[in-house]
Amino acid sequence: MRAVRILSAALLTLGLAVAPAAADSSPSPEASGDSAGPTRAGTSFRTATEVEQGQTATARASTGDYLYWSFPADAGQRPTVRATVKLPEGHASETWQVDVYDGLRRRQACQYGAQTRTAGAGTTSVELACVLRTVRAWSEPWANDPLPGTYYVRLTALKLSADDLGQPVETELRVESKDIGGAAAVDGSLSEPLVPGIASRPQEDADDSASAVLADLEPEDGWTSGWWSDRWVWTAAGGALAALAGVFGYRLTRGPGRPRHVPPGA
Repeated sequence: MRAVRILSAALLTLGLAVAPAAADSSPSPEASGDSAGPTRAGTSFRTATEVEQGQTATARASTGDYLYWSFPADAGQRPTVRATVKLPEGHASETWQVDVYDGLRRRQACQYGAQTRTAGAGTTSVELACVLRTVRAWSEPWANDPLPGTYYVRLTALKLSADDLGQPVETELRVESKDIGGAAAVDGSLSEPLVPGIASRPQEDADDSASAVLADLEPEDGWTSGWWSDRWVWTAAGGALAALAGVFGYRLTRGPGRPRHVPPGA
């Protein structure tokens, strides 16, 4: 009887020791988090789905739908928008296009990239790309230069047959930027980035409340994070070289001084 009690106590102790280990081996909610982008797209500018730069946004839609996303871009960045559309089997020839608009909903021209492409019959997918101009910190009111703020991406099919209208498609969108630096620096900056709803935010809690702002995403370092650029380094280096050149030129042109055969009083 005593041996049975000892065996029962040992099994109980072993069970208590194994239970925490089994509980610890299960994944926690924090560890199971996914850093992928959103899995839907908006149907207009007002319902555009926000996506951060570096994320891959996906969406299922029908051929003929207008798909909208939005992303933030700051001064000194050159955004690149890439979109991929996976087409259904047995489709006819289709033409797809990706357009980019700034915070004022002005269509921005692409420096280079296949903004419009035609997918022949039976093609499984079509890839589009648009490399924007460098975002400027300030611009003339009449200019169409890209400015800091929210940018909108619209993806749609321009030409398709009636039989392909409404067919299911899968889309992927990814936005990345290259930091141009001081080469794109200008004198001046906007008082506020071109973000929807930023004018309606109360001034007293402009830094604490984001509920009044329709677009919540912003660059990792905040807006106008590019105030420091290599332009300051080149300016300081140029000033130092100019000073050294002035000293060297003075020493070179002033000569050896008074000739030895000339008396001091002459």
